[in-house]
Amino acid sequence: MDHLWAPWRSKYITDASKGKQESCLFCRVSSEEKDQQNLIVCRGKKAFIILNKYPYNPGHLMIVPYRHVPSLELLDMEEGSEIFLLTSRALRVLRGIYTPDGFNIGVNIGRVAGAGIEQHVHVHIVPRWSGDSNFMPVIGDTKVLPETVEETYKKLDNKSICNEEVFDR
Repeated sequence: MDHLWAPWRSKYITDASKGKQESCLFCRVSSEEKDQQNLIVCRGKKAFIILNKYPYNPGHLMIVPYRHVPSLELLDMEEGSEIFLLTSRALRVLRGIYTPDGFNIGVNIGRVAGAGIEQHVHVHIVPRWSGDSNFMPVIGDTKVLPETVEETYKKLDNKSICNEEVFDR
């Protein structure tokens, strides 16, 4: 499927076809102090929220534990609890900004299940609207997105998901 607004997506597809990256993207960006550049919108004690650089819809977020583990059952209780809390907060903020009709929330564990970064588990949150699968993706095999990830970042940056003391690091 083509993305009219995202010609840079071809780099993602090319990189993915070359095989695994040398290092984990999530581990790298979480260790850097470049949150805006890396699209990190919230940092907790055990997990962080990052925008998907190649979103399915505006507001497509991922909740990621700092610890590098490939599956949910390997998370400890604190990590799992914080991921669930961040997911709930993200839903509230996304509802306030975008007023979606629904959400897809999912975890892809393993390459065959669709995991793009299979060695570092993460939760996807994708806002959905009635009609977001219109004739363009169905007939034209093209997805049209109304805003860039940088615009989405600015919207989320003004609405703090991490605004309670539980996330003081």
